Amino acid sequence: MPEMTVTVRWPDGGVADCYSPSLVMHDHLEPGATYRIDEFTRRSSTALAEASERVRARYGFTCSASAASLDRIRATASRFDAADLVEVLAMQPPLPPASEETP
Repeated sequence: MPEMTVTVRWPDGGVADCYSPSLVMHDHLEPGATYRIDEFTRRSSTALAEASERVRARYGFTCSASAASLDRIRATASRFDAADLVEVLAMQPPLPPASEETP
C-alpha cells in the first residue's frame, strides 16, 4: 500500500508534513489549493479515515499513524479561526499522469 505525505502551510506561516498510509488524500485535497481551516480539517478527517479503513481491510487493524496525523492536524487547526486559510504546498508522491486513451 503506497504511503504519502501532504505538506501544508498554516495561517501563521508554519509548514508541516501530514502522513497518510494511502494515496486517498489525492481524492480530497489538491496541491496548490487553499482551504479554510474548517474545510481542510473536514477533508483531512474524511481522507485519513478512508486511508485507515484501507489499512484495516488489508491488514486487519486500523492505522495508528493515520490517527496520529489527524490528531496533529486538529491540534494545529484549533489554534486558528475556522475561516483562516491553509495551503496545500505539495503531495508526495504525486498522482501519475492520466494515460491517454487510444482509439
